[in-house]
Amino acid sequence: MSTSPERVRWATQLNPDIAFRVGDIRALDLPDASLAGIVALYSVIHLDPEELGMAFRELRRVLADKGVLLVSFHVGDHTLHLDELWGQPVSLDFRFLLPGTVVAAIHSAGFLVTESVEREPYEAVEYPSRRCYLFARAV
Repeated sequence: MSTSPERVRWATQLNPDIAFRVGDIRALDLPDASLAGIVALYSVIHLDPEELGMAFRELRRVLADKGVLLVSFHVGDHTLHLDELWGQPVSLDFRFLLPGTVVAAIHSAGFLVTESVEREPYEAVEYPSRRCYLFARAV
């Protein structure tokens, strides 16, 4: 499995007009109110539930007023640990989260959730877990 810097290099080669970078969702190297929108697909699944508030406050900090946020995650209240992924050794924890917990953290960070969608996994293609997508606007 490639490292994040290698993936950024690949993404940049494939999409030279888009700026890619590696960062920490809890401490972004971006100016205040510098983004119009953020897509955080399955990004928060690697955080402890106690870190959600910090992460969403940081996302709110870098979003302009009325900026939008799309978040997705696996639904549940457990952690899945993997030592191998796609034939490569790893040490990854995937935290399944309850939608109410995530919505509360998003609200407390200064967002209004305007849409919430849950779906079942695509059979034989995805890990067999329910997913949640939340769309929010910075207020």
